[in-house]
Amino acid sequence: MRVAVPHSLPREEVRRRLRERTGEITDHIPFPGATVESDWVSEDRLALVVGAMGQSIQGHVDVEDNQMVFEVDLPMMLSFVEPIIAKGFREQGTKMLEAPKDD
Repeated sequence: MRVAVPHSLPREEVRRRLRERTGEITDHIPFPGATVESDWVSEDRLALVVGAMGQSIQGHVDVEDNQMVFEVDLPMMLSFVEPIIAKGFREQGTKMLEAPKDD
């Protein structure tokens, strides 16, 4: 599954915001008890391993000039939730890139 989230930020800013909010990724997984392991394997790629529903799901986020691309290898038994996950990536990816609000 591949989901692109458009942005108009410089790459450096996208990377900075993702680094600051990597710990929030678990909050955006629509499965109770999900776990997320993340690792920046290159300047523009964040590798992810998501544990959900007894499955280990591998994927990554690529930072590009005008978009952030989520790619996930969904197991066949979870393909029925692909539309829900894609929608979540679009919505939550956009939120992760928003500028922090001043309190």
